[in-house]
Amino acid sequence: MSRVRARSGADMARALRWPDLVGLGLGGMVGAGVFVTTGRATRLYAGPAVVVSYAIAGLCALLSAFCYTEFAVDMPVAGGAFSYLRVTFGELAAFLTGANLIMEYVFSNAAVARSFTAYLGTAVGVDAPSKWRITVPGLPKGFNEVDLVAVGVILLITVCICYSTKESSSVNMVLTAVHVAFILFVIVMGFWRGDARNLTRPADPDHNPGGFFPHGAAGVFNGAAMVYLSYIGYDAVSTMAEEVERPSRDIPIGVSGSVVLVTLLYCLMAASMSMLLPYDAIDTEAPFSGAFKGSSGFGWVSNVIGAGASLGILTSLMVAMLGQARYLCVIGRSGVMPAWLARVNPHTATPVNASAFLGVFTAALALITQLDILLNLVCIGTLFVFYMVANAVVYRRYVSSDPRRGGAGAGAVPTLAFLASFSLIALCFTLVWKLAPHDNGGGIARTALLVCCGAVAVATVAAFQALVPQAGRSPEMSWGVPAMPWTPAASVFLNVFLLGSLDQPSYVRFGFFTAAALVVYVLYSVHASHDADEAAAAAIDGAKVLDHEDCKV
Repeated sequence: MSRVRARSGADMARALRWPDLVGLGLGGMVGAGVFVTTGRATRLYAGPAVVVSYAIAGLCALLSAFCYTEFAVDMPVAGGAFSYLRVTFGELAAFLTGANLIMEYVFSNAAVARSFTAYLGTAVGVDAPSKWRITVPGLPKGFNEVDLVAVGVILLITVCICYSTKESSSVNMVLTAVHVAFILFVIVMGFWRGDARNLTRPADPDHNPGGFFPHGAAGVFNGAAMVYLSYIGYDAVSTMAEEVERPSRDIPIGVSGSVVLVTLLYCLMAASMSMLLPYDAIDTEAPFSGAFKGSSGFGWVSNVIGAGASLGILTSLMVAMLGQARYLCVIGRSGVMPAWLARVNPHTATPVNASAFLGVFTAALALITQLDILLNLVCIGTLFVFYMVANAVVYRRYVSSDPRRGGAGAGAVPTLAFLASFSLIALCFTLVWKLAPHDNGGGIARTALLVCCGAVAVATVAAFQALVPQAGRSPEMSWGVPAMPWTPAASVFLNVFLLGSLDQPSYVRFGFFTAAALVVYVLYSVHASHDADEAAAAAIDGAKVLDHEDCKV
C-alpha cells in the first residue's frame, strides 16, 4: 500500500490528532443520520422503541469500529475498507466493497442534502419541500422533485474540502461544538415538554397498535437497520488514517470514542422525540422540528431545532465527503479506476480530482432522487461493507503470511471454513426469525429453532478459538481487536441479522448495482489494475530467468 501511495504524487499532510478525529466522528455521525432516519424508523418500524433500535445499531457500530481500528492502526493509509480487504481477500473483494462504499457515501450524502432543504425551511418558517422543490411532470415518481438547495450545499462543501483537510477539520470542530449544544437543547426540551404517556399510546389507536413495542421485536430490528445510517461517520474517520500524526494512539481514541458518545446522544434524542409526540404523528422528513410545530408558546423551538439540524447536516456532509474522496483516491491508486482520480494536488495536499468528481455526482443524485429510495440503498451497502471488514480481521489474525510460521497461507482453510459456516448459521437464525410463524403453535417451534441456532453459533466460535491458533501479530501492531474472535464474530452475526431486516426492493437495487460493478471490473478494472501490472511484470521476470537458465545448460 505504501508503494501504491506514490501513484498520487504529493503526500497528504499528517496534520490530524485524536481531538480532530473525535470531532470528525461526532460531526460525521451526529446530525445527518439522526435527523434523517429517526422519523421514518419510528413511524414505520419501531415506534417509541426506536431508543432500543439506536442502542442495537450503536453496539453493532462499536464492534465494527474495533475491526476498522485494528486495520487503520497497522496500515495507516487512506481508503479504509477498500485498502483492508485488498491486502486480505484480494482485488475482486476489495473492488466490490469499494464500489459499495462509494455508493454508500454518494447516496447517503445526497439523502442528507435533501433533508437539509426540509430543515432549513423549518428554520426560516417555510414549507421547503413544497415551495423550494420543483415538481417536473413526466419523470417517474421518486425522481420528479428537483431540489436546487441540496445541489448548492453539496457544491459549496466540495469547494471547501478541496482547499484543505486541516482547515476543513477546524471548521468542522467549530460547527460540531455549536451543533452539540443544539443537540443538548433538543434533549432538554424533549424531556421537559414531553409526556411519558406518548411512549405507549398512539395518536390514532383505532388504526395503529399501542405500547412501547407497537410492532414487536421485528420492528425494533427493522428500525435498527434503518438508523444504522446514522453511524456511517466513524467509517469516514478511518479513511483519513494517512493524515493522522500518531495512528496507534489517535485512531483508537478517535473512532471508538466518537461511536460511544454518539450512541449515548442518539438514545437520549430518540427518547426525547418519542415523548414529544405519539409515534404515528411524527413527521418522517423533519421529526424533531415538526414535533414543536403548533405547540402553544413553543413554536419558536421548531425554528431553533431546524437551524441546529441544518448546521449538523452541514458538518456530517463535510466529514462524509472528506471520506468518500479518500476512498476513491485509493481505488484510483490501485488502477481499478482511472489513475486521474488518485492525484493529490501538491498545493492543497488534498485529492482534488476525486473530491470534485464525487461532488458533482452526488449533486446530480440529490437534484432529483427522493429520500426513501436513497436511504434503503445506503443501509444495505453499509451493512455489507461492515460485514466484510469483520470477516477480514479474523482472516488476517488467523492466517499466516510468514514462511517461518508454517508457510504463507497456513491456517487459511480452517479460517475460511469457520467464516463461511458462521455466516451460514447467522443466516439461518435470521431466516427463522423473519419467516417462521408467530402464532401459538408455531411460536414454540420458532423459539426452539432460534435457541438452537444461537447455541450452534456460540459452539462454533468456541471450537474455532480452541482448535485454530492465531498466526501471530506483527511487532508493529500496537492495537488489536479485544476478545478475538468473539468480537468480530458478534459483528458478523449482527450485520447478517440486520441485513435480513431490510425489504426486498433494497436487495433488488443492490443486486443490479453489484452486477453493474462486476461488469465494470471484468471489462476494465481487471485489465488496468496495479495487481495485474505486478503479475505481468513477475511473469516477464520469470520468463527471463528460465531463458537464462536454458542458455547456461
